[in-house]
Amino acid sequence: MTRFGPTPMGLIARRLDSRIPLEDDAVREILAIPHQLRALKPADYFIREGERPKNSTVVVDGYVYRHKLVQDGGRQIVAVHIPGDFIDLQNILLDAADHNIQALTHATVCQFPHADMLELAFRHPAIGKALWRESLVEASLFREWIANIGRRDARARVAHLLCELAVRREAAELGSRRSFELPMTQEQIGDALALTAVHVNRTLRVLEADGLIRRSKRAVIVGDWAALRAAADFNENYLHVKEMAEPVELAGDMRVAAGG
Repeated sequence: MTRFGPTPMGLIARRLDSRIPLEDDAVREILAIPHQLRALKPADYFIREGERPKNSTVVVDGYVYRHKLVQDGGRQIVAVHIPGDFIDLQNILLDAADHNIQALTHATVCQFPHADMLELAFRHPAIGKALWRESLVEASLFREWIANIGRRDARARVAHLLCELAVRREAAELGSRRSFELPMTQEQIGDALALTAVHVNRTLRVLEADGLIRRSKRAVIVGDWAALRAAADFNENYLHVKEMAEPVELAGDMRVAAGG
């Protein structure tokens, strides 16, 4: 962390460096970009569809999510973002937001001007490539979410969401894939997976009956990672994270918070 420092812009430099290695001078210029922090409460809107944001944003703490609203008021959650994620990278070049971004939990985000990052991208090709790669990985996640909703059954969809968040958090060094937070209500899980809250509840019970998980209040205890991954039809290649060894069996209960 010494090279990047403890500041929010250091988090951003570290994220881009994980995509494409950056020279020290490029890192220093990222760290020097003017920025501000914004605190969000659960359900706060960060961006609404149609707005014209002038800043880029990265999650520093907490969770946010993207969603689309349709004419009858229905909501489709299209992405969940964890600390370190860019949440509006496309708006560096697009004029208006085409979806909503809302806080899922108490969250802190770091904002910095589009123009400053774009200028650095032209002067430092590695920064430009890192931003490009970041946007391509984001597109890969969208493709997998489409496949998950369109072609997997409810049991696989729920298991897949659990697996994805676990691996993404582990890759971001936020903790083990066996001990991660999923602060979503069953309604929100349903809106992410095109299921009703009742169907989500029933599916969680099926996973529990099959011995893959146990639940206690707002926690899910993962009993068998390999079996959960198989049930999910989960292959982490689409996440494009560095290859990691399969987790060893851990002693004691490892909990995953899940909305009830």
